[in-house]
Amino acid sequence: MASELRRIFHLSDIHFGLENNRALDWVKQEIAEQRPDAVAITGDLTMRARHREFAAATQWINSLAAPVTVEVGNHDMPYFNLLERFLTPYKRFRGMKEKVEQELDLGSLAIVPLKTAVRMQPRLNWSKGWVSRDALDRCLSALDALPAGTRALVAVHHPLREVGTQGTALTKHGDRALRELARRNVTAVLSGHVHDAFDIMEETTEGAVRMIGAGTLSQRTRSTPPSFNEITWNGETLEVCVRNLQDVETSHMQIDDVPENAMPPRREGEPVAPVRQVPRVDPPVH
Repeated sequence: MASELRRIFHLSDIHFGLENNRALDWVKQEIAEQRPDAVAITGDLTMRARHREFAAATQWINSLAAPVTVEVGNHDMPYFNLLERFLTPYKRFRGMKEKVEQELDLGSLAIVPLKTAVRMQPRLNWSKGWVSRDALDRCLSALDALPAGTRALVAVHHPLREVGTQGTALTKHGDRALRELARRNVTAVLSGHVHDAFDIMEETTEGAVRMIGAGTLSQRTRSTPPSFNEITWNGETLEVCVRNLQDVETSHMQIDDVPENAMPPRREGEPVAPVRQVPRVDPPVH
């Protein structure tokens, strides 16, 4: 059993351009000292996909002392250059391209990507998730090709939940994806996007799927302080500890359900990250 022990650090929503420097320094030191078997970053590396933000994200991610797989988040698609967004949306990932949507083999456990951020979609809010047929097919093919008995963690950016009405669903075709994943050896789906951690079971007609969300490592907090998930796998069970600098217990860090609105709160009196601090990378004007 000891040989099956694996540890994964699950990070998300770093948002270079409005990053939390103290949290990033802490996480980097933890990775250097603890040497996890893998680091899974589930998207939103930047605030506005600016070149300087990607340069900072690339430098930090490439300096981590562990195998890394990176998902693309909606904030990582070009905001101000529509031609680039449509024709070469992943051009700015070139400094870490070998890590983007990279499948990781951890022995009895594998990390398999499923893309949910798209360059365009037939609704006004392009920040929400969309699981295309091609993306799902690639993921399912990778899962089906795993050696017999291998379990998988599927890494996405958006939680695979179609909350709200059909037109405003958090992740379009998320329910279809969950049903397909429930039919395979998927231990959990790792996601980000909502800036709070969660660990819930999602029921489908094909069975239940465990959905694990990571919080943010940016100043754009929602209701909990910056954090990341430390995930341990012993060959049979998966455990999650939400690590944070304030030593808040995991049960108090995890929200009970996936919110429909993934934006950090903005009303007076609600917890909002300080935005007047100067990060290492200047935040965009908008």
